[in-house]
Amino acid sequence: MDFDLKPEKLHRQNIPTARLPSGTVIEIPIFSYESKKEGSTLLLMAGMHGDEINGVEIMRRIITKKLYQVEAGRVVLVPIFNVFGFINFSREVPDGKDVNRSFPGTKNGSLASQFAYFMMQEVIPHIDYGIDFHTGGKLINNYPQVRAMLDDPKNEALANAFASPLIINSPFRDKSLRKEAGKLGKSILVYEAGESLKLRKPAIDEGLSGMKRVMKHLGMISEAPKPTKEPVTIAKSTWSRASRAGLHYAQVRNGAFVEKGEVLGVISDPYGDYERPIKASHDCYILSVNNNPVVNRGDALFHTGVKSE
Repeated sequence: MDFDLKPEKLHRQNIPTARLPSGTVIEIPIFSYESKKEGSTLLLMAGMHGDEINGVEIMRRIITKKLYQVEAGRVVLVPIFNVFGFINFSREVPDGKDVNRSFPGTKNGSLASQFAYFMMQEVIPHIDYGIDFHTGGKLINNYPQVRAMLDDPKNEALANAFASPLIINSPFRDKSLRKEAGKLGKSILVYEAGESLKLRKPAIDEGLSGMKRVMKHLGMISEAPKPTKEPVTIAKSTWSRASRAGLHYAQVRNGAFVEKGEVLGVISDPYGDYERPIKASHDCYILSVNNNPVVNRGDALFHTGVKSE
């Protein structure tokens, strides 16, 4: 892609990437803005998973409010990366594959692999940093959080600058954008908040504020809102799972701190024969809650994390 721009003008390119069986061309709109002053290049993107629309709304507001107009550096915006998933209310592309488990991709591989290849070849080489906006998976409500490699000083500094309520030490996942971009020296944060196919104002507002704080940290803007609360850094996390099938009633607030033995929720059968509490196995913070009221044995119900010492 050609990112040679006229300074202080928002530039849009519609990149043809695939076709529907009907022959309709699928394009990925990519926006870019360059200030007159030299500085970092920041990638802002959403819609890696098509049903995670809080990130898409964050990107829409960045464009409509002209938050891309930085004082130094350049901003590259990809509001909806997985266009197929977005129009089909789906996490995946039509071949059933997860784009974020398909990096670095191949030119002639699966559809997901081709999307990943395009990103790695045409966008990632031009950036220095990135924020990838995500939402919880199906019926999983994520409390606003950034995921970063805290062993990496650059990524840790970026996460602390974003300053979401939760900062989670998250190792790279194989074949993810974050890992493959990291191999090229590109530092990318993943922001997670809310639940798929549902817009949540607190999740959107927190994402916008964190993005501004990152821009200020990188010297791209001079002012940014202060964090609403002191961030909590999570060293390790795990899932509390259903011990049996039934109806699930969460009894703890997302983002709350709970003590060992505290009841997180209850599983009961539909006929009134039993009720089984789910208790915290340790002192921890609630990172995510499964809002599915009908669960099977082994389903992940509460994502919990232990604060760094």
